[in-house]
This record gives sequence, structure tokens and C-alpha cells, in this order.
Amino acid sequence: MDKASFFSAQAGRTLEAPRRIRTRFTIGDVVRHKAFDFRGVIFDIDPVFANSEEWYQSIPEEIRPDREQPYYHLLAESDDNDYVAYVSQQNLVGDSIAGPVSHPEVHRYFEQFENGRYRMRQSLTH
Repeated sequence: MDKASFFSAQAGRTLEAPRRIRTRFTIGDVVRHKAFDFRGVIFDIDPVFANSEEWYQSIPEEIRPDREQPYYHLLAESDDNDYVAYVSQQNLVGDSIAGPVSHPEVHRYFEQFENGRYRMRQSLTH
């Protein structure tokens, strides 16, 4: 398998990941967590786990997801608050039918919600 290296500031080190990955979701998709009561919009994707070892070890072992899968950065919301979440692909399901999210940072990254997803601001695309 062809690998690529990238530096993760969150992990504080260089990581290797497959050069090509298949993701179930893309930037702008609205998703919800399978086990916990929150949803959000994806604003970034890591091809493999790219956070700190401390963060990974803080997840109880019996529910700790595999590192070798895409991880998504979400502008997340629950009934109690808004925050940024980092979630493995195996723990997410699509949730566009529930409509847009109300996270206060959504408009920083996205232009509008239409056809069940957000469109990233033109100034942030390559």
C-alpha cells in the first residue's frame, strides 16, 4: 500500500497514512454520533487518527476505535453546548435530514446549507 507522511500538530509528530483513503463522509456533511447525543458538520478530515496519545488513551478501551480509519473534525452541538469534536468514522452516521446545525462557527467555514449539506466558503477551498 502506498503511504504518505504528514505532520499532525494535534499529535505533535509525523504520521503515516495510506496515500488514498475512502471516506464515508465529506466536508460539509451533517452527521451524528452513533452512541452519544450530539451532531455536527464536518469541517476537516484526517486519513487516520491524528490526535494526541493522551486523547486516544482517555477513551475507555472497550469502546476505543481503531486508529486506521478516517477521523472527522466536527462543529458539534448537543442540547447543552456547542464545541469541536474529533470522531472516528465508525462512530458516525449521516444526519442531513434533521436540517442544519446551529453551531456559532458554522458561518466561518460554510456559505449555506442546501440539499442536505453545507457548501464550504469559496475562500477556504483550493
